[in-house]
Amino acid sequence: MEFLMGRSLSNSAINLGIRDQYADALKELGFEFEVLAEQEGDAALGNGGLARLSACQMDSLATMDYPAWGYGLRYQYGLFRQVILDGYQHEQPDYWLNFGNPWEIERVHVTYPVKFYGTVEDENFNGGKRKVWLPGETVEAVAYDNPIPGHGTRNTITLRLWAAKPSDQIDMESYNTGDYINAVVNRQRAETISSVLFPDDRSYQGKELRLKQQYFFVSASLQDIIRRFKDSHSNFDDFPEKVALQLNDTHPSLAIAEVMRVLVDEEHLGWNRAWDIVCKIFSFTTHTVLPEGLEKVPVDLLESLLPRHLQIIYDINFDYIEELKKRIGLDYDRLSRMSIVEDGAIKSIRMANLAIVCSHTVNGVSRVHSELLKTRVFKDFYELWPHKFDYKTNGVTQRRWIVVSNPSLSALISKWLGTEAWIRDVDLLAGLQEQAANADLHEEWRMVRKVNKMRLAEYIEAMSGVKVSVSAMFDVQIKRIHEYKRQLLNILGIVHRYDCIKNMEKSDRTKVVPRVCIIGGKAAPGYEIARKIIKLCNAVAEKINNDPDVGDLLKLVFIPDYNVSVAELVIPGADLSQHISTAGHEASGTGSMKFLMNGCLLLATEDGSTVEIIEEIGKDNMFLFGAKMHEVPALREKGPTLKVPLQFARVVRMVRDGYFGFQDYFESLCDKVEGGNDFYLLGYDFQSYLEAQAAADKTFVDQEKWTRMSILSTAGSGRFSSDRTIEEYAEKTWGIEPCRCPF
Repeated sequence: MEFLMGRSLSNSAINLGIRDQYADALKELGFEFEVLAEQEGDAALGNGGLARLSACQMDSLATMDYPAWGYGLRYQYGLFRQVILDGYQHEQPDYWLNFGNPWEIERVHVTYPVKFYGTVEDENFNGGKRKVWLPGETVEAVAYDNPIPGHGTRNTITLRLWAAKPSDQIDMESYNTGDYINAVVNRQRAETISSVLFPDDRSYQGKELRLKQQYFFVSASLQDIIRRFKDSHSNFDDFPEKVALQLNDTHPSLAIAEVMRVLVDEEHLGWNRAWDIVCKIFSFTTHTVLPEGLEKVPVDLLESLLPRHLQIIYDINFDYIEELKKRIGLDYDRLSRMSIVEDGAIKSIRMANLAIVCSHTVNGVSRVHSELLKTRVFKDFYELWPHKFDYKTNGVTQRRWIVVSNPSLSALISKWLGTEAWIRDVDLLAGLQEQAANADLHEEWRMVRKVNKMRLAEYIEAMSGVKVSVSAMFDVQIKRIHEYKRQLLNILGIVHRYDCIKNMEKSDRTKVVPRVCIIGGKAAPGYEIARKIIKLCNAVAEKINNDPDVGDLLKLVFIPDYNVSVAELVIPGADLSQHISTAGHEASGTGSMKFLMNGCLLLATEDGSTVEIIEEIGKDNMFLFGAKMHEVPALREKGPTLKVPLQFARVVRMVRDGYFGFQDYFESLCDKVEGGNDFYLLGYDFQSYLEAQAAADKTFVDQEKWTRMSILSTAGSGRFSSDRTIEEYAEKTWGIEPCRCPF
């Protein structure tokens, strides 16, 4: 459903191998390449890690010559532009398409009708009955193609995005009867479908629009795939040989019912033959960690919007439950848990159950996540079909996250490895391990890091007016604002550091390691606690940054409107990055991989992909803290009896008592972490967090040790390339081989 592509100019020029010639040509026209690249806006087609992962995977698919298409929606408005006024988040529309998108090619002739509403009727067919869906509304899906060039290959693959337009026939009828108003209303209603990324689904209308988006996207994509198949094949038994469909989370899982509908109702295949084909083509990636986070669609909504699909899902569920009874007996509790249809207060369709039942492979996105799926999220299914479950640890593309965003580090790596081949074969980065103690490399490495920090410091001053010292440690946490990601723990840690500096003797302040703490991320518009965390961050920053006692020893900066382009600036300039989710809540986490590649040291809990990062670079090269995943449930049981350190109680009290202002506004925030309500264990982990921060301070003073750890971080990051992830999908899940451009 979403692809967070970021800017395309630098990436495309580098992947095509023409960056230098392009820059020279621009110079002759009087332009600087870097200045021009800055003018490009971000394609606002996604929200967070899931969407950025899709973008990295597209880059890897193209570079490794795999024949693949990405399908998504061409959202007219992205997530939202985040504006901070008086420390509060305000959302503004992201008009990213106002000046057009130079990368897209509108395929006016590639359009498909997508149907909604209406009724299903029986009609006679070949001596029997068949179902016919008579839709109440039809919308056209128009294709927009975005080219994704591979690096060092002639191959370019396509990201095809669908925009919703009104069906011409309705328009013409309205215009002919002079009903101009109706024509305009119909046009607006159609275009709404692809207008905004993730409409707020707390209302019925919001839920309906989101379901409409999902089906619109699925229907158009499948019509395109099936049309291409039928151009050169006549027998659908060959379909699984030619097509593999990867569902990225549950958002596209209506595709299962749609393929069944097309094969049975339109291609007139028998139910069992169609079902056999469906079970061979789908595989499913889940990013969910908590069972309650799984997507459900109310039956009455599905019945109104997609009546035929509801019938098909019921039929699938009936056959599946009958089969299940033979396998597990009449264990009604388990049968009801595993059913695709949930009979609760609101009867719903469980989209994840549908995806698992119909997919040949179900994968998590890290080893830890895989264990969670087997023991917690999909335990019943794992016991039934252990062979379906595996994991593919997410990855990020080194081309975007080192070569494009950190060109000076890229050049340094190539120099010391004696080759640029690592850009395609990332395992070669391990060669840096042999040089990790080399004094000459240390000096050059530090120089590169300093230049990146200067660039970031300039950006911070231009954006916030805060002057920061480049010799301070740049400590960064950039990701969506969410309670489980624990930006609040970070802010309370900063308050503690501030409190310590304030209460120190002047002579002791000389021993303090100066820090610039950088936080960035958006809060979902309806997520009140996350919005309060942003306000608290800004209120604390206001106090600290204007306190003459503290000076350059501590600064706090909130970077507004965090997106891919901001990340490309911040990540290369970071010394320390924080990945501090409560253990057992992060499925994978790809932010840590980007920092790792750029030689930034990690301060982290053992969660998601961090566990695998530890295996690659060793515990000694990062700062670990916090409760382990297996300890969390027992700690939560203790609730109010759980002992928290005095420092934690003190910093929460400072916020509660209005030390940073806005006393009433922050009250509910303090209630969230005190009095036995501390679900994400901020209090329990606080002591351990402070110790990890102290270890980071101590190491930062020893620049030789810090630089060695930094080099080893980059050297150990090869396993976290999306190239490796895609190779695993190709071999184990899709059964595809590289297919090089023949000329």
